[in-house]
Amino acid sequence: MDDLQPLIEHLIELRARIVRASVGILIAFVCMYPWAAKLYHLVALPMLKVLPQGSHMISTEVTSNFFVPMKVVALTAFLFTLPHTLYQAWAFIAPGLYKHEKRLVVPLIVSSLVLFAIGMAFAYFLVFPVVFGFMAASTPEGVAMMTDIDKYLSFVLGMFVAFGVTFETPVVVMVLVRMGVVTVEKLKDWRPYIVVGCFVIAAIVTPPDALSMTMLAVPLWLLYELGVILSQWLVTVKPSEAAE
Repeated sequence: MDDLQPLIEHLIELRARIVRASVGILIAFVCMYPWAAKLYHLVALPMLKVLPQGSHMISTEVTSNFFVPMKVVALTAFLFTLPHTLYQAWAFIAPGLYKHEKRLVVPLIVSSLVLFAIGMAFAYFLVFPVVFGFMAASTPEGVAMMTDIDKYLSFVLGMFVAFGVTFETPVVVMVLVRMGVVTVEKLKDWRPYIVVGCFVIAAIVTPPDALSMTMLAVPLWLLYELGVILSQWLVTVKPSEAAE
């Protein structure tokens, strides 16, 4: 029974951390609920700007008018409280980490959050206007471009995830080098294959047009190169920390 006591204490603490994180998200959701329609309008703005005069988005499902803005509020609340959620996770696992592991994890989490946010902003402010403008200009004569709000939200979320994960590339590369999985020399040797792989990945996760594919593949390749440069700095400037 004494052997189970530490495990029970850990499970109780885990439950408490999950409850605190969930309560934070719920509070943010309730506070943002009155602005559900405005939040969705903000998400839909890149599409609304390129629609022809008099055109509008549509709702093909009976419940879409209600649930789609609620999805936006829920996701916004989750992103808004993500630092608090990650803090709860950090507070749970930190006592079991070594000192040098703590020094690595905190910058890793912070940089991952920042890069993911930059990726989403890149998609919203740069990619969406170009892609939606291209799609609107490609609409055949006699065809009205009226996008369903639920399908539009699914597309936007998919692009947010794709670009957010893409911008994590430097962190992934540095972690692999630091863990000794690969070397900087190997990363340089793989460069031709990485370039091809970037375009393959972009072709899979983006709409079937060359423009959006290029706007994902090129940043992905450049971020890989940034990861290689930072990894080189990590190995040469801080050899003692890299070997720890």
